[in-house]
Amino acid sequence: MAHFAQLDDNNVVTQVIVVANEELLLDGVESETKGVIFCKSLFGEDTKWKQTSYNGNIRKNYAGIGYTYDAANDYFYAPQPYPSWTLDAEARWQPPVAYPTDGKMYTWNEEALSWDEVVA
Repeated sequence: MAHFAQLDDNNVVTQVIVVANEELLLDGVESETKGVIFCKSLFGEDTKWKQTSYNGNIRKNYAGIGYTYDAANDYFYAPQPYPSWTLDAEARWQPPVAYPTDGKMYTWNEEALSWDEVVA
């Protein structure tokens, strides 16, 4: 099974669907183009689709609803969790301060730009 993400005009994912492998085969080889044609046959010629994968082998991250497709770099990335966080080379959001490694639980404090220990 293959997965395809539908994109809106801003390249934001609006849905992800599963497409049977048989729909992708072109001369015995999977074809993203054939999958896109199949998706458009179901949802309309004016729709926009990109293939995605659970294991990140295609476009770095599995596309979820609300994710954005970066056409220049050909990958999906999640919505930004906090304004101070930046995307790394693997298209994952990173805080300006690394998560503590002392085994305790923390939550991000955007105002202080630091990790606050969770006290039970």
